[in-house]
Amino acid sequence: MKQGFTISRRACLAAAALGCCAPGAWAQGASGAKPIRMVVPLAAGSTVDAMARAVAPGFGRASGHAVVVENLPGAGGITGTAQVVKAPRDGLTLGMISSNHVINPGIYKSIPFDSLQDITPIAVLATVPLVLAVHPALPVKSVAELLAYAKAHPGALNYGSAGNGSTLHLAGELLVSETGIDIKHVPYRGTGPLVTDLIGGQVQLGFVSISQVAPQIKAGTLRALAVSTAQRSAALPEVPTLAEAGVPKYAFDAWVALVAPAGLPKPLVDGYAAAIAKAMASPEAQAAVAGQGLMPMALGPDAAPAFFQSELAKHQKLVKQSGATLD
Repeated sequence: MKQGFTISRRACLAAAALGCCAPGAWAQGASGAKPIRMVVPLAAGSTVDAMARAVAPGFGRASGHAVVVENLPGAGGITGTAQVVKAPRDGLTLGMISSNHVINPGIYKSIPFDSLQDITPIAVLATVPLVLAVHPALPVKSVAELLAYAKAHPGALNYGSAGNGSTLHLAGELLVSETGIDIKHVPYRGTGPLVTDLIGGQVQLGFVSISQVAPQIKAGTLRALAVSTAQRSAALPEVPTLAEAGVPKYAFDAWVALVAPAGLPKPLVDGYAAAIAKAMASPEAQAAVAGQGLMPMALGPDAAPAFFQSELAKHQKLVKQSGATLD
């Protein structure tokens, strides 16, 4: 899949025809030296925001443009993404989005764009492993013990999430779907209140991004049973995956991707894919990946569209199962 992060010979020939193959000049040939606006449709301080700010300097060096990160939060990412899809196809407006992009069509009755047709995927940069954490008062030390306890006490356990239709909610729904356990969903307004109540024991379990609970897991105020991804996380190497722990078909993660408006010229798409690959190798990006507990991916513009389509289908199925709605 790494071939998606390189400029193909065909794309380079196309770029050469536009006078764009000199370092950094493939973007300048279309838009001069104007800055690139990188829209983050989520709040400052989020995982997606941290990734955008970490890659912006390296992406700017590789593309020959200054990069300005702009947070436009609202409606689970819809507000900011709408600005991206409506932008001119000149390569000067990009979006750093999350898996909310493929969740929102199922929980909002109306969205002002098509999640597949109105974007040009450039690269899927990283996945965000989630950890299934439980309050230590719950008498379980493994996924097998959790499932046995839940089946012996149907409806007695509460799992928290960051809100109806959130990634954390759907991770829990997939666990219910794969195991048949009866646990109750408690939606919170954000991850902060969820973590607070999980530590306090108001909810017994929940899926949370590793970076948000790693200190509590280390201190023993929360217990990690498994990670959601198909591979173990380098941030918690001793914690098994859910598949290893007895739920063989389970694999779920959030992700971060760079996109542009639909119809962006192919030389720009391939050039940006190469630039973001260089940026991901920078010390800033490597530190952000490690600090946020992320797992790097290498899906470029050739593979990313199929990934988006598959993720949309998977998440819409989970949204329907959950019954989540926000309007």
